[in-house]
Amino acid sequence: MKRATLTKNPDDVSGMFDEVAKNYDLTNTVLTGGLVHVWRKTTTQALDIYPGMKILDLAAGTGTSSAHYARQGGDVVACDFSRGMIEEGKRRYPELAFVEGDATNLPFADASFDATTISYGLRNVSKPEVALVEMCRVTKPGGTLLVCEFSRPTNSVFRNLYKFFLGVAMPAISDLVSSDAVAYDYLAESILSWPTQEELAQKIVSAGWEAVEYKNLTNGIVALHRARKPL
Repeated sequence: MKRATLTKNPDDVSGMFDEVAKNYDLTNTVLTGGLVHVWRKTTTQALDIYPGMKILDLAAGTGTSSAHYARQGGDVVACDFSRGMIEEGKRRYPELAFVEGDATNLPFADASFDATTISYGLRNVSKPEVALVEMCRVTKPGGTLLVCEFSRPTNSVFRNLYKFFLGVAMPAISDLVSSDAVAYDYLAESILSWPTQEELAQKIVSAGWEAVEYKNLTNGIVALHRARKPL
């Protein structure tokens, strides 16, 4: 079983996701107590999808979020660098367009999409700052960026309980429901080492986006960052 580290070697990370693809969505639902569905609904609403809106969904995994966007009328491309995830996604959602690609070197032309979104995937990219620049490149002027990512709980007591969950409870639960529980040790480490909401907002600005704002979900367990590409 592959075990990625915080160096986030692309081959290690993609290989790890290849191995957890089959049970990935089930494991996420169990580990979040179903909250992932609430967060996905909030993310979909924040996109303000209209019929024919061209959306790039990065780190799309098995296409669960992409399918939600498509149901709202979006013209969605689901992109991921894990071949295993894409294969599972094609099996589940044959109507979706899946593309294998690296967020730091996207295989799309400039200004191709009205919106670019990435959920729970930016922290797994080896160079997130480069990925944010690439996302800006492929988004049309005036288009939207949406980053939904695990973040820093705002309440100190809740934050300590959350650290306990990530370090103790999550490995135990993932051992029961995941095909590769070792991978979730890395996921916990990557969450704890991720920048704060304000730090991520600054990285987004530095990548060329404007009007950056964020919203904490479930006391900051997850943060939803939204930005616009300058006209």
